[in-house]
Amino acid sequence: MADKKSSKVPSGRASRFAKVAGLAGGLAGGMLAEGARKIRAGERPKTSDLLLTPANARRVADQLANMRGAAMKLGQILSMDTGDLLPAEWTDVLARLRSEADPMPASQLEAQLEAALGDEWPELLYDFKYTPVAAASIGQVHRAIGPQGKPVALKIQYPGIARSIDSDVDNIATVLRVSGVLPDGIELQPLLDEVKVQLHEEANYLLEAEHMQRYSQRLAEDSRFLVPEYYPELSGKSVLCMSFMPGQPIESLIEQDQQERNRVVTALVELMFTELFVWRTVQSDPNFANYLYQSDRGAIVLLDFGATRTFKAAFANNYKSLAKAAIAKDRGRLLNAAMKLGYLSEQANEDITELLLDMFMLAAQPMMYDEAYDFASSDIATGMQEIGWQLQEKVQDNDSGWHSPPVAAMYLHRKIAGTFMLATRMRAKVNVHKAISVHL
Repeated sequence: MADKKSSKVPSGRASRFAKVAGLAGGLAGGMLAEGARKIRAGERPKTSDLLLTPANARRVADQLANMRGAAMKLGQILSMDTGDLLPAEWTDVLARLRSEADPMPASQLEAQLEAALGDEWPELLYDFKYTPVAAASIGQVHRAIGPQGKPVALKIQYPGIARSIDSDVDNIATVLRVSGVLPDGIELQPLLDEVKVQLHEEANYLLEAEHMQRYSQRLAEDSRFLVPEYYPELSGKSVLCMSFMPGQPIESLIEQDQQERNRVVTALVELMFTELFVWRTVQSDPNFANYLYQSDRGAIVLLDFGATRTFKAAFANNYKSLAKAAIAKDRGRLLNAAMKLGYLSEQANEDITELLLDMFMLAAQPMMYDEAYDFASSDIATGMQEIGWQLQEKVQDNDSGWHSPPVAAMYLHRKIAGTFMLATRMRAKVNVHKAISVHL
């Protein structure tokens, strides 16, 4: 990553709460400024118009990027939705939290390495690069040379992140709820509880190492994929050391011919369905930075297994029923599968129900026909945004019967949407129907 000014990670409960309080003050100040501007222009603004502005969204994103940890991760998760929780302007701004964070200063970085590897860490890691190659919500990644002279990558966790997860999630959710950013009628507690569990798992680098090794074993015979090697002697719960994997950003694939683009994206689509329906274990963060492309070998390097989720058999089977119903264009069966998955309750009104079914049918377009789907000409993103706007209006009704989507599904949809987004960016043509049909 390009050099970026570092900022100290607030690691104490009081300092992190002060950041949250500052966020609330910033939102209020933004509302006053926007209100004054509209009044000068002769307008009579509504409170929601003052709050849900791109400027306020940027204030939230900047503060969360500075806090890092669970606060930033919650912003990422809120950006995953399709418009039913937040306006599109907010999800667009918050989406940058998926790959951007302020790097920590050298003093905190060295303290984390010393805590994990001891005072002798400089002797273990030759030519350690202080400028991170990536900085995300839980930690940042650095290059070095290991004891055996091999290039390694070290994922180093920000200080205090693990112990601040529960309070961060609760505090940020309170600010967003009280400020009116999140609409009334949304039951957030199940979402927040699941987020806390997931973040505690992501903050455990030993668990991530297990996932990485498991993927390496499962893909050992598949030459299309490469997974880093884990170095346990240079790792701990807050430092994860692995082999450094060379490669170009996955976006460089656009420079290849159509056939190669189709082949690589097809491999990622097939992997996604194998993860869900065979392994029931999905690396749920499809951030483009988590993939590299080795053009000389035509191989895809898989990075970052922190967001790996294991799904229950019932969820995978119900999702299989959902996909089969959508492919068959059977809205009755689709509704039944959606209710089993927890998308809808019996209290949901007809408008909400029909909009959600429309959304499922639209998302399933690439799967419906046994032919290559041309992602370059896809209108799915635009259609989903339009449905999201309509859903947001309906959710405001007290009798909508709406509740937040199941968290497991939100993580899975992030994976599917991100994979399809990459396919669109690469202008790929993929027979998605064939890729999923072998599992149905």
